Amino acid sequence: MQQSEPLVAGERGWHFRVPPKDTTGLAALAIAVAIVIVGCSWRTLFDLRAALGSLDVTGRATLALLVLLGIGALYPFVPALRSLRLARQARRAIAGGDLVAARVAAMASRDASWISISLAVALLVLLAAIQFLIANDLAVSRTFFLLPLMSETFPLIVKAFWTNIHIFVVAEILVLIVGLVFAVARMTPGPAGRPIRALAITYIDVFRGLPAVITIYLVGFGISLTGLPVLKDLSPETFAIIALTLTSSAYVAEIYRAGIDSIHWSQTAASRSLGLSYGQTLRFVVIPQAVRRMIPPLLNQFISLQKDTALVNIIGSMDAFNQAKIIASNHFNLSAVSTVAFIFIVITIPQTRLVDRLIERRRLAGGS
Repeated sequence: MQQSEPLVAGERGWHFRVPPKDTTGLAALAIAVAIVIVGCSWRTLFDLRAALGSLDVTGRATLALLVLLGIGALYPFVPALRSLRLARQARRAIAGGDLVAARVAAMASRDASWISISLAVALLVLLAAIQFLIANDLAVSRTFFLLPLMSETFPLIVKAFWTNIHIFVVAEILVLIVGLVFAVARMTPGPAGRPIRALAITYIDVFRGLPAVITIYLVGFGISLTGLPVLKDLSPETFAIIALTLTSSAYVAEIYRAGIDSIHWSQTAASRSLGLSYGQTLRFVVIPQAVRRMIPPLLNQFISLQKDTALVNIIGSMDAFNQAKIIASNHFNLSAVSTVAFIFIVITIPQTRLVDRLIERRRLAGGS
């Protein structure tokens, strides 16, 4: 067997003076993709103009807007052409023996190419959405986004949405309390706390396993059928609050428990060694430190709870979704339901951005 030649003294497996790869091909691909996207964009704008013409929306302002959109569709060419220029610059640097400048130009060329391609992909998704909305003589737009009907029924939807707000505000307060009670119960120490831990675990497992819609249905209709004094006369909104509290508190209890467990055991040991009881240790030492870690997941759970309020329509509560269903059945159109969806999106997106900001702040602070 022929042996491989030994490495020469000082030779390494890395080749630092190898010139960067030519990025002209990638730049050419970005330009080609940009050309295709521009063609698709202009075709979509012509289709959109024809669709708007069927609605008698063909003024000068509309035409000017379409022209501006057509010009804006050319933007992916900007990074694509820049990529081609940088690729040529990198080749000239290689020819001149300046490998540092060549690598810098080649890297910038690759970045510009991928920026152009990513812009094109995003624009392609937007064009597909527009084509979907104007397909079949605006059938989709007329079904889901009939603006006259949306503006006419908006006050009714907003008035009914206050029922959703009432339900999730009261439920969120109760969930914080009930969830903390069951989290502490599940973490009760010692043999004496074993029955309490078993009850807490059973509660959490049952209501985490039940879908919210089933819990709402059982509570909303089942308690009324029992004929129990006081309880049978509760309003559908109260039944909804009870059901959502039962469901969400099980998840919140686990969030509490995870936050408490994340505090190092030495904090508890030091507190107990100073004479604090188990309850005092949780109240004054552990929970105050754990709260900062609990806030982002708690906010996520509350966002989910807000959306679950739309499920209360199954027990007859006149919330925004139920009101929208009545309007939809009267007009054979789902635009009112789209209004409800828009309202939920408007109130949840700022909260999700707040959660992202809190998580990022915690990450920058080292996870404390």
